[in-house]
Amino acid sequence: MVIYEHLTHFIRIFWIKIKKILLIRSPRCRLLAITKIYKTCIKEMKKMKVALIGITGYGGMVLYQMLKTHPRIDQVDLYARHLSGPTPLNQLVPNLFDDQPVYPYDSQKILANDGAVFFATPAGVTKTAARPYLTAHFPVIDLSGDYRLKNGATYEKWYHQSPAATADLKVAHYGLTDFCDATDENLIANPGCYATATLLGLAPLIIDQLIDLDTIVVDAKSGTSGAGKKPTSSTHFTQVNENAQLYNVNHHKHIPEIVQQLQAWDPAVDAIQFSTTLLPITRGILATIYAKPKPGVNKDQVVATFKQTYATDPFVRYTGENLPTIKQVVGTNYCDLGVLFNERANTIMVASVIDNLIKGAGGQAIQNFNQRFNFAPTAGLPTAPLLP
Repeated sequence: MVIYEHLTHFIRIFWIKIKKILLIRSPRCRLLAITKIYKTCIKEMKKMKVALIGITGYGGMVLYQMLKTHPRIDQVDLYARHLSGPTPLNQLVPNLFDDQPVYPYDSQKILANDGAVFFATPAGVTKTAARPYLTAHFPVIDLSGDYRLKNGATYEKWYHQSPAATADLKVAHYGLTDFCDATDENLIANPGCYATATLLGLAPLIIDQLIDLDTIVVDAKSGTSGAGKKPTSSTHFTQVNENAQLYNVNHHKHIPEIVQQLQAWDPAVDAIQFSTTLLPITRGILATIYAKPKPGVNKDQVVATFKQTYATDPFVRYTGENLPTIKQVVGTNYCDLGVLFNERANTIMVASVIDNLIKGAGGQAIQNFNQRFNFAPTAGLPTAPLLP
């Protein structure tokens, strides 16, 4: 079975790469190119070492646990920017019961020892820390918002800090994996959690032009882990417990990346109404999306476009009128989508649920990693929910 999987993987990555050079006319040049690709494929079949910067945050913790069990990874090197010397992981994150050393951040060491680097750091870190890797054409997967927005001025407006270099923003690949093909790009911007849930819910309707673009309303709700590990007055237990609180209504940082991607699908998109609510749960997102159908659009068309869009997607499940719950996706890389067509109110409603720390962060980062290195799309990704 293992031999079969290795052979299948080799054939897949060899074919993806060889298609690009079949049009070369010179037999000698074609042979040289095929030989080079063959050697590259053999190299890519070997297990990899990867680096992770930012292990102490919730996103980094969850990503680390998935990387440790990835079938194509044999070592995860850990780094932190605030350390002065090697420190056992269980001193930084006691719950992991893991004494693997976490090293002070060293880009040259990563370039020498690893095949890719993941940044699970706050916004503002990667835009400068990634420079040595970009110069070396070394694969970077960034979980922050530093490279999601193509327009530097837009980043500055929403993140209230200076943007990454224009040249870097230009080459950054927005890794909404369910709508991306395999890529050779070395700078991958992992989408935000709210953005992922919202875009997957809206994509079929926007791409097939089924809705009035001026009527999009998104009511998104998240667990407290989405606010990060650092405690605040709004995430304090006594404030969160038995409560639900709106925050950053129409001012959330994920709004511009949502609009940017919607405009990539349909340039006529201008704006959306977007509200965010903090729920008294640890993890998970429920984005309830509303829009008016275009004249003549009916329920059958809406159902058909969702089924067709995600028919072969391993991580998006269309549940029809059986509306999904957060509980059924927590602990998994799934996005579940339920859809209702209210004919009396002439309104389409989409319910999109994800685990914000997996599909909305580390899981999608691994999907991007798998695509970048032509690994199986589902490699290293959890599919069983945390129950009860």
